[in-house]
Amino acid sequence: MKEFPLLETGDDNIVLFHPHIPKGALSQVQSVLESRWIGQGPKVAEFERRFAQYVAPERTALSVGSGTDALHLSYLLAGIQPGDEVITPVFTCTATNLPLLYIGAKPVFADVQRRTLNIDPEHVRSLVTPKTKAIICVHYAGLPCEMDELQAIAREHKLLFIEDAAHALGAAYRGRKIGSLSDFTTYSFQAIKHITTGDGGMVMLGDGTLAEKGRRLRWFGIDRSAKQLGIWQNDITEVGYKYQMTDLAAALGLAAMDEFDETLAARQELLADYEQELAGVAGVEVIGSGYADRTHAAWLCTVLVENRLGLMSKLRENHIESGQVHYRNDRYSIFGGHLRDLPNMTAIEDKYLVLPLHLKLSRSDIQRICSVIKSGW
Repeated sequence: MKEFPLLETGDDNIVLFHPHIPKGALSQVQSVLESRWIGQGPKVAEFERRFAQYVAPERTALSVGSGTDALHLSYLLAGIQPGDEVITPVFTCTATNLPLLYIGAKPVFADVQRRTLNIDPEHVRSLVTPKTKAIICVHYAGLPCEMDELQAIAREHKLLFIEDAAHALGAAYRGRKIGSLSDFTTYSFQAIKHITTGDGGMVMLGDGTLAEKGRRLRWFGIDRSAKQLGIWQNDITEVGYKYQMTDLAAALGLAAMDEFDETLAARQELLADYEQELAGVAGVEVIGSGYADRTHAAWLCTVLVENRLGLMSKLRENHIESGQVHYRNDRYSIFGGHLRDLPNMTAIEDKYLVLPLHLKLSRSDIQRICSVIKSGW
């Protein structure tokens, strides 16, 4: 298969991803460097409060060191055990599913919806067995899944429902923000997400009584509030992890929260430009467009095309980066390495392509990208 080395920034190159560093980041980080705390301290607590206030004020936010940490912590707090089956998207970053293997649980891969690349509720329903413990969904590219249908299945079978919202900060479903709807919602603040803390993550808890356990598990199983009392008052009774966020990371998060509404609106405008420019173009379908009942967080712009390799080559000739980004997880040896019977995933596997979408991109850049696409390949 033809390889496409990463493009460098500069000249007339248009790269696929670029981090967004908010205007207030330098002063926030400097304040941490001049303080007593650079590890987990007051900035972490402040970031958690600000994040919860934005997403779901009635819920508790727990910050961690990565989106993968957030997923693993949520699975632990959900009580997923070795041998449990968990219905999960086949099409996602492996970070969604690898923590299930940490626990010894079994990922059961569900097919995608062709129009959204989100998990297909009808296939989810067919996969439920007496061993099923939970359902996981991923809001691909930032477009919310069919939440009502998925939650109905979870309620009917008394299953936990966990959202991987790594793409979906700022998204909403039927007027309700993602993060306010389910038992657990996780976020990623990795370098190229809507907001970045360098790396980091957050868990939104539907059940606030789990917060203290979550704080222990992210810090070696230690109750930090009792740590000063000495070892016998501060016994460790459960396996914990080193999953805490640092104040340096939280400082970047706080700066990002200050301007998040503008960041989200800018990304949504860029995605809308793609949808307008590519509307009616033969052989090109923008994934996830046209849904009036949900708000797209616009992390990715993904199109379905024939001869994907040809289009990637044509774009690269014009100094434009593109890529697949995510892959069906059942192809990986760690998950068994054999393809499941997933007809929708199979039908689009060789057709989806991610186009550049980030805040270093201008509207004229999108016109240039779409002009290349319209010229054929």
